[in-house]
Amino acid sequence: MTVDLTNQRCGVIAIVGAPNAGKSTLVNALVGQKVAITSPKAQTTRTRVMGVAIEGDAQIVLVDTPGIFQPRRRLDRAMVQAAWGGAQGADLIALIVDGKAGLGPKVEPIIEALSGRSERKWLILNKVDIAAKDKLLVHTQKLNDILGFEEIFFVSASTGDGLPELKSAFAAAMPEGPWHFPEDQVSDATDRMLAAEITREQLYHQLHAELPYAAAVDTEKYSEREDGSVEIHQQILVGRPTQRAIVLGKGGQRLKEIGSKARAELSALLGCRVHLYLHVKVKENWEEDRGIYRDIGLDWVE
Repeated sequence: MTVDLTNQRCGVIAIVGAPNAGKSTLVNALVGQKVAITSPKAQTTRTRVMGVAIEGDAQIVLVDTPGIFQPRRRLDRAMVQAAWGGAQGADLIALIVDGKAGLGPKVEPIIEALSGRSERKWLILNKVDIAAKDKLLVHTQKLNDILGFEEIFFVSASTGDGLPELKSAFAAAMPEGPWHFPEDQVSDATDRMLAAEITREQLYHQLHAELPYAAAVDTEKYSEREDGSVEIHQQILVGRPTQRAIVLGKGGQRLKEIGSKARAELSALLGCRVHLYLHVKVKENWEEDRGIYRDIGLDWVE
């Protein structure tokens, strides 16, 4: 790909919305590969994740933020702070709304908070492939009446509908200026961070409602072997012995399956053989450990 260095454009777009609006799926689709984990579980994204998309001479830095919701615990507060922090200094804020659900109690406080911000605001109705068209238009009108968005787009991040048009519009909206990242960089996440996220994603995919939302994955060791393969040691933190039993499964089979799926995905992403070692640790009140927050990329909040 040849890029005209004299005509580059680059900017930052903050992707905000309620939990499960499809923010991470959208960012992955626009980047063209996985940079953020996804699952049907609400609040899967915990920290700011930066994905880098390229369209022509424009580099689009997409900040995927945790879903904004009413925080009840310290971890919740840290995630919501990370979400609004990701919007700080953005050239554009894109509000992603579940096109099927529309305006509801989860979206209303976000709209209210956005109304006081000076950044340009776009509305993106996601999941239009499963939304009734008449209701979709009603939702859009209500949302736009409240805030008055500069642009409105209808997309399906999962099927790709409307994404080429959205990406082109994002590119055209970027200010002139040099690219922030090398052409081949797709994220600001380190391989160590990505490894922990991939394992956490498998926890959510395989355990669904069995595992409480409060589980964390800590990459204790990440090293390259002489043969070019990567060795990763991780601990899965849960709050109670009963949760440990759920993650282990009968005879440790569930943990083996989680490790197998995470290992295969990491091998594909990293382009090399991966040796992944998992163990499950019960750590009561791990959400009150400053070190865990640092390891998973969140600021400690009082």
